[in-house]
Amino acid sequence: MAGLHAPFRFDYVGSFLRPEALKRARADFTAGSITAEELTAVEDDAIRDLVAKQKAAGYHVITDGEFRRSYWHLDFMWGLEGIEHIELDHGYRFHGEETTHGSARVTGRIGGADHPFVRHYQFMRQFEEEGVIAKQTLPAPAQTLAELFREDNGTQTTRVYPDLDELIRDVAIAYRMVIRDLYDAGCRTVQLDDCTWGMIVDASYWKHREGAGLTVENEAERYLRINNLALEGLPDDLTVTTHICRGNYHSTYACEGSYDAVAPYVFARENVDALYLEYDDERSGGFEPLAQVPPDKKVVLGLITTKSPVLEDRDAVIRRIHEAERYVPLDRLYLSPQCGFASCEIGNKLTEEQQWAKLALVRQIAQEVWG
Repeated sequence: MAGLHAPFRFDYVGSFLRPEALKRARADFTAGSITAEELTAVEDDAIRDLVAKQKAAGYHVITDGEFRRSYWHLDFMWGLEGIEHIELDHGYRFHGEETTHGSARVTGRIGGADHPFVRHYQFMRQFEEEGVIAKQTLPAPAQTLAELFREDNGTQTTRVYPDLDELIRDVAIAYRMVIRDLYDAGCRTVQLDDCTWGMIVDASYWKHREGAGLTVENEAERYLRINNLALEGLPDDLTVTTHICRGNYHSTYACEGSYDAVAPYVFARENVDALYLEYDDERSGGFEPLAQVPPDKKVVLGLITTKSPVLEDRDAVIRRIHEAERYVPLDRLYLSPQCGFASCEIGNKLTEEQQWAKLALVRQIAQEVWG
């Protein structure tokens, strides 16, 4: 839709709870009892139903709920040339829970040709209409870089890419190709989901990196560099946003820490149009780092949590919006949940009814604050 782009006053990140029929179909496909075509048909039906509900909820943006993915990030990486799906002997270690064991490993030169996410978007475009656009979520280039150096993955990565600069360049070029293909398919809003910033502000992360000669500053520069390199030369009418959080798996989290140390990089210098920021509890710190946001960027405050079914107090959320207004003018502030409802297939610990109640609350508050 010409002239319509994210963010919206009431918005959301992208993933939704998977319906039981979809979960069963994915399990059946893994077991070999249904074909890929049969799984796709179930996914298509589930997405059609989801889009109808998104529209009925009054939202101006639609997504496929990430229903075709196992993870918010890894499925995209597996779709790149030169990267394969592997299973580790353990998952990501969240607070109180360990995730499933998927990861991504380099096998050769990384490229972005014929990425399956382009076909996923093409399916979604048919549902666009006046006042409603489809956005495409992708893990940020920095997230892919981080995964390729996750634990023992780094050994294989440096074997294939002994020159880090060459790796960064190839990942960025691959992303540019995918984003350009999405644009050519009609996509005008791309969202880069990025947990790397939340990771490097967590003190426990650095305990595991002692002796590596790394600092928050040089990690931040590296992540900023690859993200911005991937965004070079893209069309002017393409809106690119980023979403930052500290992990979201089965209502648990991976990291904690304020934005203070990374705001001079991602807030001030990443070449995106808007920042979707986790701010649903004390793990994210205060609003002071928002002072680093330049006047050409918008901020989507993630004040409603997807980790709990309990509805937030409306007045308390409104007070927090006005607290943030001390650093960013109200006309550049927006509202959303802090993350998706199901960053991985397992989803968070709430029902579909509670999921939609959360989104109804986001809309109600936004309409009260902004009209």
